[in-house]
Formats: sequence, structure tokens, C-alpha cells
Amino acid sequence: MRRFASLLPAVLIIALALPALQAQQKEQQLGTVPQQQLDVIKVLLAQEAAWNRGDLGAFSEAYKNAPDTLFITNTVNRGFDGLLESYRRDYPNRAAMGTLGFSELEVKPLDERFAVVIGRYTLERGKKDGGNATGLFSLVLEKTDKGWKIVIDHTT
Repeated sequence: MRRFASLLPAVLIIALALPALQAQQKEQQLGTVPQQQLDVIKVLLAQEAAWNRGDLGAFSEAYKNAPDTLFITNTVNRGFDGLLESYRRDYPNRAAMGTLGFSELEVKPLDERFAVVIGRYTLERGKKDGGNATGLFSLVLEKTDKGWKIVIDHTT
């Protein structure tokens, strides 16, 4: 019984300290997201909203309007104009566009001017308009004087 009595203070200290340690660990896990990552995510949220309004013009504003912008799917489209032409051809009306959702987004800053984003997209639409689609994408974004712009889009 004496052994138990001598261990009691140590057990009580551990029992009282454990909830505080767990709360501290959860706080550290939540952390804060750097501004660069938030700014990049905002670009994708604006794209998603523009797409779901049926506004290809606003959707395409996320891309850098330059001849070296790349859009890679089953073909390689070079330049902003080719990218926009591809979108207009593949999604000629609101029904073909469906409803777009991005998920599982991960932003990996490369430096102050460049970041990579990977994620998943889902496109919900009727069968006659192409059916549902889902896939993965990776984007390279560049910080320009007009904000963060996509310079490479590889979507599967």
C-alpha cells in the first residue's frame, strides 16, 4: 500500500498534465497558413466560382496571358489563346461546363515568385453533356504584377 501511496502524486501530475499537452499538440497541428499559400488558394476558389457561373472569361483570368503558358491534358496547348480556344471548344455552353469542385488542394511554395498546387477536380454534369468527370491536376503559378497566375496546368 505504501508503494501505491508514493506513486499517487506522480500519477496525479500526469493525469492533470495530459489534457494540457493534448490541447497544445492540437494547437500546433492547426497552425497558421502562410499568406502566399492563402493567396494561391484564392485564385483557385475564384476559378471555381467563375466556372460555376458559366463565365469562361473570368475563369481564364487565373492564367498568365502569355505565349509560353502551357495547358496539358491529352494534348499540349501553348499560349493563353490556345488554352482559351480549347476551353471554348470543349465546353461550348453552360450545360457542358457543369459544376466544378476542387478538393485535396496542396500548395507547395517554391520561392517568393513560384508555387506548385496539386489537387483533385470533380465535374458534375448530365450524361448528354459529357457526363461526370474527376481527375488530378498540378499547377505552377507565378506571382506577377497582376497577382498569382497559372503558367503551367497539367490536368488528367
